[in-house]
Amino acid sequence: MLPTTSVNSQSHGNGALNSRDAARHTAGAKRYKYLRRLFHFRQMDFDFAIWQMLYLFTSPQKVYRNFHYRKQTKDQWARDDPAFLVLLSIWLCVSTIGFGFVLDMGFFHTLKLLLWVVFIDCVGVGLLIATLMWFISNKYLVKHQSRDSDVEWGYAFDVHLNAFYPLLVILHFIQLFFIHYIIHADSFMGYFVGNTVWLIAIGYYIYVTFLGYSALPFLKNTVILLYPFALLILLYVLSLALGWNFTKTLCTFYKLRVK
Repeated sequence: MLPTTSVNSQSHGNGALNSRDAARHTAGAKRYKYLRRLFHFRQMDFDFAIWQMLYLFTSPQKVYRNFHYRKQTKDQWARDDPAFLVLLSIWLCVSTIGFGFVLDMGFFHTLKLLLWVVFIDCVGVGLLIATLMWFISNKYLVKHQSRDSDVEWGYAFDVHLNAFYPLLVILHFIQLFFIHYIIHADSFMGYFVGNTVWLIAIGYYIYVTFLGYSALPFLKNTVILLYPFALLILLYVLSLALGWNFTKTLCTFYKLRVK
């Protein structure tokens, strides 16, 4: 006789399996796995994180295609590897130290600036923006409310990190080479170059954020995330007309922070 399995036992087995799978994919379980890997550098894929950082400048769409692949293979949109966050933190530290050097800050002032930039500008503002975008996308942009059409908070935070990295490189690294020689000059060329750098950096942040949410197939009307471009361009034109140098304002703000 061939071995048989009763319907009840099979459904019970599938039920147990589904329960284990559901528990494994809860938000708490994902968060625990992510934080646990944060302390195991050998488990992080830094090569892939570097690849993502490069493609966020050249072809950010390819980065979000990988998020699709992760959803298909691991049933989650958000990153499960903190390597990108670790490398971003290193970039943040190095670029902020460079900023402190350019502004002629001492060791302790630079350290204080570093703490401000890491915990307030990156983490604090990032948590606020991610939470706001998570709420807006789930409340107003989801096509049909269901269990499978839910924007993960971790994904919203990943989108912020993806958009923040190019902005960081442009404002905290590339801009440093022009601050003393061009941007700080009391001339039209000074605030034109400085404000144009800000326009590119913030515009790219908006664009990468738009790509992140438009990559989710269950969201609608994501084009509205590009609307801030209109306000950004208006502010840019007004700043040139009024002679307002964004970079000078930032440098003054940074110096006031560390006093």
